Amino acid sequence: MITKQLAEEIVEQTMIRLNRNLNVMDPNGMILASGEAERIEKIHEGAAHVAKSGETLSIAEEDLNNWHGVKPGINMPIHFQGKLVGVIGITGKPEELQEISTLVQLTTEMMVHQSLITSHVEWNRKRNELIFDELTSGKPLSAAVHERIFQMGLEGKISFVTLLIELKKMPSLSHRIIEQLEEQFSGHAVVAGHSQLNEIFLLVANDNPSELEAKLYNMLHFLQKNAPGRIGVGIMVDSIFDVRTSYLAARNALDFGTPGQQLIYYEDVELLALLKRNPEDEVAKFTGRILTGLNESLCQTLTTYFAANQSQGETADRLKIHRHTLGYRLKKIRDITGLDPSEFKDAVAMYLALALRS
Repeated sequence: MITKQLAEEIVEQTMIRLNRNLNVMDPNGMILASGEAERIEKIHEGAAHVAKSGETLSIAEEDLNNWHGVKPGINMPIHFQGKLVGVIGITGKPEELQEISTLVQLTTEMMVHQSLITSHVEWNRKRNELIFDELTSGKPLSAAVHERIFQMGLEGKISFVTLLIELKKMPSLSHRIIEQLEEQFSGHAVVAGHSQLNEIFLLVANDNPSELEAKLYNMLHFLQKNAPGRIGVGIMVDSIFDVRTSYLAARNALDFGTPGQQLIYYEDVELLALLKRNPEDEVAKFTGRILTGLNESLCQTLTTYFAANQSQGETADRLKIHRHTLGYRLKKIRDITGLDPSEFKDAVAMYLALALRS
């Protein structure tokens, strides 16, 4: 169905080019928009006839007595996906309008098609966002969402994973980005949309980890060219009704991943996420007890040492210092803390303290 707003846009845009009066009518013959404001919301009997017959109707001066609410002109049906959705009328002598009438009809149908397709896509996107919001809320699902899940065939044994895409800046045409991301997964995308400001969600049905990883890297490559950001990957779940678990994992991946990391799996930050859920004062006591007395230079030395898998040679190279200088720093750390970063148990405590302090 053509809305009043769309009808007004059609009349305004087409009259600029034709310099003739146009009317757009609904299937009942009511004039939705017209270059002659006094005719709006009145019944055009000729348009009602066109809507019923599906045929173009020309009305000459001598035909006016046969129709109520009309003027000379040509009235044509407007179709969308094979269905009549309205009538477009051009005011004037029919013989003078023959050449332009078909073009006007075609242009109008193109405008209607673009508008209704866009509206349909936007409606689907809003519906998907509602479904995802309910699935991740932790509250009982509404009957409407249950029905939609059943219609989409998602209630069976399918694996799902949630992706959260955090963009540095949300593009003005963000729906285009979402469409491109859906295409990356070639039909595996279940629902997609906006979850937060500068953030897009993508719920993917996929039970092949290696295939998923390849698509994630393709997606990351696409984002870096079009909308730079990073991706948080949740854990795989075996039911649509467990999607909240996958979503929270993807959220933790973004929250606890290192700033420069662009593709973050929850498994990479799981231990840190679990520990940081403890009360802040308990975390502060732990980090303070382990790291008390270490200045920033020594903390950075430890961080680099662990990042280099406790290799003194690689650590010295990364810090651009002599190995003797590194040895001196590690000895100083042992003297201050009473912990040896080369010993497994002490290294675990120090590594976690460094991770938790950020």
